[in-house]
Amino acid sequence: MSDTAVPAVRDKSKLDDVLLAMDVVDTLRHREQLVLTELDAGAREAALLGRLKDIYAAQGIDVPERILKEGVKALEEKRFLYEPPKPSLSVSLAKLYITRDRWLAPAMFALVAAAALLGAWQIGVVAPAKAEAQRVQIELTQTLPAELTRLHGEIAAAALEDGARLQAQALLSDGRKAVGAGDAAAARLAVTGLQTLQADLLAIYQVRVVYGPGEEYTGVFRIPDDVPGARNFYLIVEAVDLAGRLVEVPVTSEEDRKSARVTRWGQRVSEAVFNGVAADKGDDQIVQNAIIGQKTAGYLSPQYTVETPGGAILEW
Repeated sequence: MSDTAVPAVRDKSKLDDVLLAMDVVDTLRHREQLVLTELDAGAREAALLGRLKDIYAAQGIDVPERILKEGVKALEEKRFLYEPPKPSLSVSLAKLYITRDRWLAPAMFALVAAAALLGAWQIGVVAPAKAEAQRVQIELTQTLPAELTRLHGEIAAAALEDGARLQAQALLSDGRKAVGAGDAAAARLAVTGLQTLQADLLAIYQVRVVYGPGEEYTGVFRIPDDVPGARNFYLIVEAVDLAGRLVEVPVTSEEDRKSARVTRWGQRVSEAVFNGVAADKGDDQIVQNAIIGQKTAGYLSPQYTVETPGGAILEW
């Protein structure tokens, strides 16, 4: 016959005593005035115990005197008193961990958002800026110096007049100074200037007097402010290439010194030439000898076949 195991019965007497003692302490704390009055006045422990018995008796609870004594002793010893821990790093970390349900999700969202913004900043701003800086550096050290040298050499080889060579040299000097100073924008302007100068130097066109239906003026005259009674005569002309297309050319007005690239301007001529064109147009409204100048490659300005003292106007 086998022995039957008998489950151990937990002795609850000690636990009950502790709970009662804790209740006594709680009662004493809630009756703080009683404690202060009795203990501070030097009342005997027996009187305090008696008062506690009366309190519990009024609630229908019979508490043994040893439990009451234990409660009073525990109160004096602050045995069941909770004292919060002093502030420290570990306490702060513990509080953060306990409250993680409140702050963890928002913190993770903020972290992800910050990472996304940082990535976008790197891709959209930092990376393009670095690429642009590298491109400009290549321009300043390779592309622009080579282009300046190439254009200057080609212009010097094609130019048939000193004026074009001097302009090319000045633009080359400006461009090299800009490269040395790290000013890519100014260096590009110098390259553009050389490109324009080269195009003007190689351009081939005729200077043609304007006439025909819808053309209001073929020529005009001006009375200069500084010479009262005198007259300056101008033929309205345009630049036309060999295919009959209009060509933009640089023209500076002698009236206000303003320069512009235009296809049409007023070219100053002698009075005799002016009157001759007027007579030519007068018989049939056609200018038979409309071509008065020729621009050939290697020169910046056209060579005129009529008498002209030079000078031009941009408005009439």
